[in-house]
Amino acid sequence: MASIKNLKRNINYILGDIIEECYVWELVNPKADTKKSQAIIEDAIATFDTLLDKVNEKKVENKKAHFVGINKELETKANTLIAKINKL
Repeated sequence: MASIKNLKRNINYILGDIIEECYVWELVNPKADTKKSQAIIEDAIATFDTLLDKVNEKKVENKKAHFVGINKELETKANTLIAKINKL
């Protein structure tokens, strides 16, 4: 990871895109039940909060490994959320 700033930006963009995709799905399917898409949005927001808390941790022994782990967690969670969107 090049910098903490870029990691925060990636978290924001990726999870923001997932939330936006849920809203687009809701607009395209106005008669569909939105409980599942709202659950995905809530999960994305919770993931955002969790990942930013981890990024902002001060007492980390190995910073590089810590940030690589956060990046991998972001990728894993994003793939899970995208899979849920695809099932809608």
